[in-house]
Amino acid sequence: MKKIEAHKSKKAMALEGSESPLTSNITAFALKAKVIYPINQKFRPLADGSSNPSLHENPKQAVLPNQVVEASTSSSLGSLSQGDKEDCSSSTTIHSATSDDRFQARTFLKVTCFPEVLTCESFDVKLCLYSLLLKDLLFLDVELRKEKYMMVIQVLRVYLTEFYLKKKINEESYQKILLKQETDFDELQKQLNSRLQSTEAMGTQNSEYQTLDDLERKEREYSEHIIDNMEAFWKQTDEAQQFVLDQAKCSSAKARKIIMNLTDKMIVVEELLSESQDLQSMDIPERLFNWELMVKMVDSVKSRIEEESKCRFNAMSNILDHLTIKSSLSVRQKEDLLAELHKAFWEQVTHYKNECVRQAKDLIMKQLACRASKIEELKQGQENEQSYLLNKDLQVGDLHEFLQAYHELLEKQRQTQWNLEEVDNRESTEAVVDLHKELYVRSSHALEELVKELFLQNLPRITGLSLRDCELLKEEWQENLVLQLEKVGSYRQQHWKLFQEQMQQEKQLWAKEYALSAVMQKRLSEKHEKIIQGVLNQLGGLSEESTNYILRKHRLLLCSVLRRLSLRNVAMATLTHMRMSRKKNLLQELREQHVLQKSSSHCSDERQWQFQKTMESHILEEEEKLEEETQQTRSEFHHQFVTEIQEALQLMQQHVEQGIGQTLLQHARQEATKQSSEDREDLKERLTESAVESVYVTISGVNRVVQSYYQQIGKIMGDYEDKKLQQLKSLLERSENHRLKRKHEENEWTLKEKPNEGTLDISSAVPQRMLLQQKRFLAQFDMQQQARLKSLKQRILALHHLETEVENQLKQAEQDFITEVAGLARVPLPVHKQPLNRTTQSEISQSQHEGKSSKDAEKKVQHAVNAVF
Repeated sequence: MKKIEAHKSKKAMALEGSESPLTSNITAFALKAKVIYPINQKFRPLADGSSNPSLHENPKQAVLPNQVVEASTSSSLGSLSQGDKEDCSSSTTIHSATSDDRFQARTFLKVTCFPEVLTCESFDVKLCLYSLLLKDLLFLDVELRKEKYMMVIQVLRVYLTEFYLKKKINEESYQKILLKQETDFDELQKQLNSRLQSTEAMGTQNSEYQTLDDLERKEREYSEHIIDNMEAFWKQTDEAQQFVLDQAKCSSAKARKIIMNLTDKMIVVEELLSESQDLQSMDIPERLFNWELMVKMVDSVKSRIEEESKCRFNAMSNILDHLTIKSSLSVRQKEDLLAELHKAFWEQVTHYKNECVRQAKDLIMKQLACRASKIEELKQGQENEQSYLLNKDLQVGDLHEFLQAYHELLEKQRQTQWNLEEVDNRESTEAVVDLHKELYVRSSHALEELVKELFLQNLPRITGLSLRDCELLKEEWQENLVLQLEKVGSYRQQHWKLFQEQMQQEKQLWAKEYALSAVMQKRLSEKHEKIIQGVLNQLGGLSEESTNYILRKHRLLLCSVLRRLSLRNVAMATLTHMRMSRKKNLLQELREQHVLQKSSSHCSDERQWQFQKTMESHILEEEEKLEEETQQTRSEFHHQFVTEIQEALQLMQQHVEQGIGQTLLQHARQEATKQSSEDREDLKERLTESAVESVYVTISGVNRVVQSYYQQIGKIMGDYEDKKLQQLKSLLERSENHRLKRKHEENEWTLKEKPNEGTLDISSAVPQRMLLQQKRFLAQFDMQQQARLKSLKQRILALHHLETEVENQLKQAEQDFITEVAGLARVPLPVHKQPLNRTTQSEISQSQHEGKSSKDAEKKVQHAVNAVF
């Protein structure tokens, strides 16, 4: 009975050795002594290379569906070495809060360009690629901001040159104004760079590594700094325009025309930048997919030696098991041979991997040095092209063509640099692949020599078999090896197919993100254009020119805000992919394991069939959980994104409100000027001449009229201030009562909706709850906007009524003053009475204290009357 059991045990071991190399229960080789071994491993090498056989363990323990390792199954050495780096690398579920926290704080290498990723560990590759994607977005944002600054400076320079040529400003003022504007914009950029550097310096102490938390924090703070810089740029642009106009001393009509032209040019700039940003930001994920393909190519070549080593070792194990069954070899002798062969293979594979890393790093350093020199040479030529275009003599009519040409030049230069980097990336990848192939050939030959030595030297010595028998065993081993390599090749094809499917899913997700971003921009644009149009319609009284200027100004600011938010949305989508990358990798490995199990076993019994069904159901369950967690992560970033949108739109609204106020003030001044311009010169000349020549007009008489006029004005203004204060208090009380009433209504509505919310939380999906919350937020936002607009309208109407009343009283006081002066001079007034100029009335009072002779009195009277008009 003992012999029969021993024979059955030997037959079971022989059957195990004939399994597929990737499903065999022989563990992969370990790079270090401290390593985590799977449960079903029967042969454990120790730190000193000796063996510790465990023959009585169950050889067919299948990996449970929730026991998925983090590293790829196609890279056994890399996966086992991950246990030293990450505790959750072995036997962990996909969904674990503790592992999520560790993943957020896990450091990965900082990379500055793609070739550096080719030497990273497999676990860090995805994070490194996404960090490069964020780096490209940052580079694009910086380049577009520099382009906008340069265009603004050039537009101002062209207008200053026109003023200088028309002798409106001298050369000294021309140089001074231009230098001031350039200095102000440079200072604005320096402040932003200083804040960004302080943000970059925070986080992980080691400058070579970073964490996902650091990246999210930096992106959030970077967005805040950019929004603040955007507001400062708006103010700086407005101040620059006003400063230029003040120095040029243009008429109001000419100034309005220039401001309109400058605004139109800035709108052209923003539209060009927005179009360029949208196209390039959509190309960036395509670069990400190309990077992943190149990394996959390198990994495929790099893993060949490990796969071949396992196949060689498994084939040898089958031969030795066969010899053990035939009693040509004892169990102890077999394990000693396997331990020796395992150690030799392990050392050879370790040497291969170390040489790949070392020589690849040296090769990449040389490639990067060559790339740096190429880029430096390219930038020098690009700067010369820009200088040639910027130094051209331009006129105002040529500005549109210049902006288009300058933008196309910079766009072409950026594309040229990106193409150069992509070509260099492909060349670096091909060079690394060739290097790995060369090292693979050497290592494969070394492994072949080890096997040859075992068959032709060790086996004849230990077993006593003839050399011919050992050669036949070697041929049998070669046939077994070919079969296992074919299975590995079949698995590699299946693995590549799954990888392509995953890439297609990633592309669909990115396309969805861009579609949502476009819908968001369109909604915001339509919403705010509707709001500004409604405000202008309610204001009324503005000229068509003023209305067009406000609309263009609003469009300019909105384009700037939407462009920034669009880029921020892409960055948040990237961060979402980064946060979910670990779970996506685990799920992808689970799919690969399932495909491997299906291809290696044909479900010959009920147990295998049930196991496959369990795996399929588990994969579906994990996919649903991954989708739900992705939506939760996206919702978290969405709330943060909404906050940033509100902040940016609030700044834009404040800026537009200031512009509307200035426009209303200018409009009021224009209307006042129009009302007092008709026949003003004739009335002034007639009344002045009559008052001077009249014998009835004296200094004392004029003094009495002026004193009476001042008293009347003082009384009118005092009553106006009292009424204004009382009116504002009344409006504030009414607004507060309305706010409290609205808050009470909202609370009642919330209490009514709470039962429905509880039901919805239980029965509805997360997207439905998010949609309900979004609709509620938009409804409350619309109500608040309407209430605020109504309050502002009431305040404007009340103040306008008071101002109209005061204006009528002042006009009446002015008319009374003119009537009294005309009565002193006994001069009849014309039928159309005109208001007087109030800006120089103080000069009248000076006449009552000056002049002692009759001639001096006449001069003072003439001066006073001239000043009145």
